[in-house]
Amino acid sequence: MDLKEFYLKQKQAVHQGSLSVYGKIPPDRLDWRPVDSVLTLGQVVRHAWMSEQGIRRIALDNDWTYFEKRIPQGLPAVLGEVKSLADELQEIARVHTDTLRAVEAFPRERWHEIRENAQFEIKRSVSVWLYGINEHQIHHRAQVGVYLRILTGERASSYAL
Repeated sequence: MDLKEFYLKQKQAVHQGSLSVYGKIPPDRLDWRPVDSVLTLGQVVRHAWMSEQGIRRIALDNDWTYFEKRIPQGLPAVLGEVKSLADELQEIARVHTDTLRAVEAFPRERWHEIRENAQFEIKRSVSVWLYGINEHQIHHRAQVGVYLRILTGERASSYAL
């Protein structure tokens, strides 16, 4: 199994785990947050798919549009109000499928290409950007799990124990 095949397999597993946690969010509590200074449950879910889409475009297309908007305006400004968990889960599925298709079509020999942006002082290879998507998804899946534990008192994990 090469790096690309491993990534695609890992991406599928991460996606399924995230869906299992996000699916435990009470649909009427999308606006809940443990303190005012953090994202709501709904905003975390939206951020997960929006950032995946933006990072994929940086990695595969060298398109920095997401960072050009998100960094100067701040995260809450680009996320907006989240009204429907079902809609957000549909977007997660769409973006996930788009990422799988785009990565599958992206040549293996280009995975070491560098994506660099002097404005943001970032220089990373395509492979690092792509694996960063998975790490970011896991991070926010855990964040939602913690939020749900605080909110409901119930365990919200993607792992069966």
